[in-house]
Amino acid sequence: MRAELEKVVRAIEQFYASEGVLFDKDLGERTLTHRMAVHLERQFDGWEVDCDYNRLGERLLKLPHGTIISTDDELGKSIFPDIAVHRRAVPENLLVVEVRKATNHQPIEHDHHKLRGLTDPHLWFAYRIGVLLVLAKGKVKSSDVYLGGIIDRELSDWFAGRLRELGLA
Repeated sequence: MRAELEKVVRAIEQFYASEGVLFDKDLGERTLTHRMAVHLERQFDGWEVDCDYNRLGERLLKLPHGTIISTDDELGKSIFPDIAVHRRAVPENLLVVEVRKATNHQPIEHDHHKLRGLTDPHLWFAYRIGVLLVLAKGKVKSSDVYLGGIIDRELSDWFAGRLRELGLA
């Protein structure tokens, strides 16, 4: 997993080196997400990188009914991962990234819940690894790494340490 996370670190480094204007102009999270995806795509050769991709093959990605982010339908709520590193045709899910601006005042629990669900190995569409990034001007304000539907504290600490080493946190 550290090899994949190291690629995420390199993408973040490239993102901050070339995309500072996004923060200067106070652009929205979707813009940040798209530009982060561009930098991730350069790191994950052989994988597709998409924003808001809510499919696994032909099936919709849905969280189970009754979760905190649910609808009145029987199947659950369709979810749109901010960034997916995957193979569309196989299908195979490697990495999911949720991006937040540090100035976002909405409860972060929504993002935590999405990542718990998206990395839950008991769900048919599970991603192997998930990352939550809270981005501020010039640095990552906070981050979490998810494995198996929960925050992996050891990998989260390692990931945050790598960002600090590079002056990105």
